[in-house]
Amino acid sequence: MKDNAFKMAEYGKKALTAFLALISIAYVFPVFMVVVNSFKENTFVKTETFAMPTGESFVGWANFIKGMTFGGYPFVNSVMYSVVITVLSTALIIVVTSMAAWYITRVDTDFCRAVYYLCVFSMVVPFQMLMFTLSKTADNLGFNTPWTIPVIYLGFGAGLAVFMFVGFVKGIPLDIEEAASIDGCGPLRTFFSVVLPMMKPTLVSVTILEMMWVWNDYLLPYLVLDITEYRTLPIHIQYLKGSYGTVDLGATMALILLSIIPVIIFYLACQKHIIKGVAAGAVKG
Repeated sequence: MKDNAFKMAEYGKKALTAFLALISIAYVFPVFMVVVNSFKENTFVKTETFAMPTGESFVGWANFIKGMTFGGYPFVNSVMYSVVITVLSTALIIVVTSMAAWYITRVDTDFCRAVYYLCVFSMVVPFQMLMFTLSKTADNLGFNTPWTIPVIYLGFGAGLAVFMFVGFVKGIPLDIEEAASIDGCGPLRTFFSVVLPMMKPTLVSVTILEMMWVWNDYLLPYLVLDITEYRTLPIHIQYLKGSYGTVDLGATMALILLSIIPVIIFYLACQKHIIKGVAAGAVKG
């Protein structure tokens, strides 16, 4: 009986492995097709979408060159603005929300609880409800540049970050902070020298999630920024249009590939921290 049960368990594991492998293939397949079509001539992308590049359809790096030079707007500028917005927004979200979560957890007043629930509630508010008012407000307040739009991203990214950080901070023993206070650490030094290093699992998870969101975001920069002067990568890709709305799909696929490569590399390098951080923030709360 035990041998049969053991064999059934092994078969179950193999079946589950095969099932998850199929799901993985289904997720990876669209990315693979982007890679394949980025090296094909535009006509063949439309007519032979799922075919591999051949001598007739293969164009080498021509799609990448065309995508980076199309429309006269410097591709390097788009990359620079995307990097600036992503780095500044992520750093601002991480610093502000981690400190806010620590304060909310340790002070634990009615006001702090109200702020926490407002942050959680903000996650269910659709962006479409706010986008037109937000666009006008950003223009009036001067938040329509790559160096000021991170303030807006802070407002939209604070909900998830505060939720995860609060869950983790609740699991940090208060005795450690009290010992730091006895040794002469003030609140800021206690947070940055003691609490923040202990937040590493959730810190890395929030950084990855927020960075991927900001890097790939199209709608918020399109509504807020002056797109004649500032174009992020998603906006640059959207402008790969010819006359009468025609789109060069080969060049589009090439730029999509360039835009997702940094995200994939960053995600693969840090993926082991995501589950740890999410589980820590969820269970310890």
